Amino acid sequence: MQATAYTYDPESRSGSVLLDDGTPVPFSAPAFDAGGLRLLRPGQRVRIETEGEGESRRITLITLQTF
Repeated sequence: MQATAYTYDPESRSGSVLLDDGTPVPFSAPAFDAGGLRLLRPGQRVRIETEGEGESRRITLITLQTF
């Protein structure tokens, strides 16, 4: 699934993304670390993997979207 980076805190390595429908979804350090990223800037397109549904949905992996 694709999304857009919305917030990112380099100290905690957590933040949030916006899904294409505008829904914000937070991510934690383990999801950020799983993608091997070092930095994330708001506005970057990312690819995410999630588990769960609705309010219990969580991001398990976040990487940069490449074409």
